Amino acid sequence: MSDVIIVGAGVVGAACAYYAARAGLDVTVLDRGPVAGGTTGAGEGNVLVSDKEPGPELDLAVLSSRLWRELAETSGGFEYEPKGGLVVAETPAIQERLVELAAEQGLPHDVVPAGGLRALEPHLAEGLAGGVHYPQDAQVQPMLAAARLLRHGADSFGHGALKLRLGVTVTGFVRSGDRVTGVRTDDGDMLAGAVVNAAGTWGGELAALAGVSLPVLPRRGFILVTEPLPEPLVRHKVYTAAYVTDVASDSAGLQTSAVVEGTPAGTVLIGASRERVGFDRTTSLPVLSRLAAQAVALFPALGAVRAIRSYCGFRPYCPDHLPVIGADPRAPGLHHACGHEGAGIGLAPATGHLLAQVLTGARPDLDLHPFRPDRFGSGEHR
Repeated sequence: MSDVIIVGAGVVGAACAYYAARAGLDVTVLDRGPVAGGTTGAGEGNVLVSDKEPGPELDLAVLSSRLWRELAETSGGFEYEPKGGLVVAETPAIQERLVELAAEQGLPHDVVPAGGLRALEPHLAEGLAGGVHYPQDAQVQPMLAAARLLRHGADSFGHGALKLRLGVTVTGFVRSGDRVTGVRTDDGDMLAGAVVNAAGTWGGELAALAGVSLPVLPRRGFILVTEPLPEPLVRHKVYTAAYVTDVASDSAGLQTSAVVEGTPAGTVLIGASRERVGFDRTTSLPVLSRLAAQAVALFPALGAVRAIRSYCGFRPYCPDHLPVIGADPRAPGLHHACGHEGAGIGLAPATGHLLAQVLTGARPDLDLHPFRPDRFGSGEHR
């Protein structure tokens, strides 16, 4: 019997496992697939504060940014790049709004006039109205990050403190009265003092097995990957102001906005698209074409660079754009760590850290009330 069973071996589940093991708990992580086989494996690795509106998600992002830096120093091995982010504006009015948002966030930032953009990004297109530079923004390699957190948790906190079982599908929950005391799987029942739902885009389906509703829905996104370049073309994570608007949008229709960044391997990652089409993985050439055109408009030199592949993933979307973190009063013993949409990689350490505090009876460093699992009224799951 474990102290806690975590369902999901993506980066959020891995972070929950790492911090729970570090807090002295005996942890078992289950996943029906491989480590990082879901949304994590299809992510860019964003660790962002720049795209968050003031409020609880920004607070979570600031905490997570600090924890990622600490993890890079203690664990490492996941290509942590404190490259900074540059949000650019196409018009003076948009630049004015970016500057206002940065002031409202209260974070360290630099307002960049139009004439200063090329000093940060020499290959940017001409005619942009300016931008805002956020030195805290960073990037990790998400699959390496999930794997490293699980490995470090298993190696560093005592023999057997963290166990990983892959290829195991959860089919239901074990209960003692109303309390969740374990999970039923296709490999038998497993008991625990607590169960954590870290199933990402499938978090709603897992919650339903426990008889509770979470309105977590898939929001599909594509990423283009270029051929490796001999010299870095993009120094920061660079995106247009439209990306911030798209992140906060409730639309189910297709939205695309330019997001461009390099990797240590020399490739350039190009996003971002958002649309709610269920779990349809069909490659959309029109979407990829739009992404490519928007990237070339931002960095004209990319017009001479070949795209070598694309991939898609499903962001776990919640209607209020906040993740679900904490104990579920509707099913005692069940905890949730899902619904982070496109910010799960960036928010993973803070989620794991806070949930470990809940599991051990400590007072969480942040108020978890905005993220409570039972905050959704009827009719939200659509």
